[in-house]
Amino acid sequence: MSPPETMAAATGASTAIAEARTMDEGIYGFNKKLIDTVYDVICFLYPVKGNERDFARFYVLETVARVPYFAYLSVMHLRETFGERYDSMSERMRTHYAEADNELHHLLIMESLGGNSNIVDRTLAQTMAFGYYWYVIIVYAWNEPAAYHLSELIEDHAFDTYSKFTATYEERLKNLPVPEVARRYYELDNPFLFDLFCTVKNKDEEGTYSQRRPELSSLYDVFINIRDDEREHWKTLCNLVQYDDMNAVDATEVHSTTPVPAALP
Repeated sequence: MSPPETMAAATGASTAIAEARTMDEGIYGFNKKLIDTVYDVICFLYPVKGNERDFARFYVLETVARVPYFAYLSVMHLRETFGERYDSMSERMRTHYAEADNELHHLLIMESLGGNSNIVDRTLAQTMAFGYYWYVIIVYAWNEPAAYHLSELIEDHAFDTYSKFTATYEERLKNLPVPEVARRYYELDNPFLFDLFCTVKNKDEEGTYSQRRPELSSLYDVFINIRDDEREHWKTLCNLVQYDDMNAVDATEVHSTTPVPAALP
């Protein structure tokens, strides 16, 4: 595969140079079937009931969801070792590291809530993550857009999951305290890596690109910010799949990747 080329300015441009790419129907369908199946299995094993076991579900999801970002980095580091270079390579590697760091903190939050207290949950999550890591390695080395599309689908599921959870259990979550690891990450730590993974920024009322600065008063706020993080990942991945660029279009113009029917023989 030839090295990617930057297609838009690195400042969150509102206009893309090229039209959004679609994805081969066969690849799209296989990716969607795979991710939907894995997600359905997790939902079956971990139904949301409004109790402490819900955190085990999110622990499993976050353990698997963070894997692709360091799979991308593994392949990119290997290519870099063998001399591959292109203009946006370092920027993309830094962003994937920041994305992995963000997902790590989601995982640490779920662990602080007891989501990893059961050895069966840990074994399942880590086994799935190990297998998925090597699968993404192979797919990314073969077809980068296909690998990014896998994560696009995962992050879309994650956003919907957290949206439903916070809407259903808002009052319960608002009566629970903020975990220390969440407060440290969202409010106290240097925001450099946090800002770095938010590549497709929203505009404020004055028309300038805004930066998220979360304020936490309860566990509800923590889950809302985790939900919003997943949407940030989704926006970046849509841009990578469709434009081969992390911020080719403005946040208001991002949409899910669509399939294109295979050409008739």
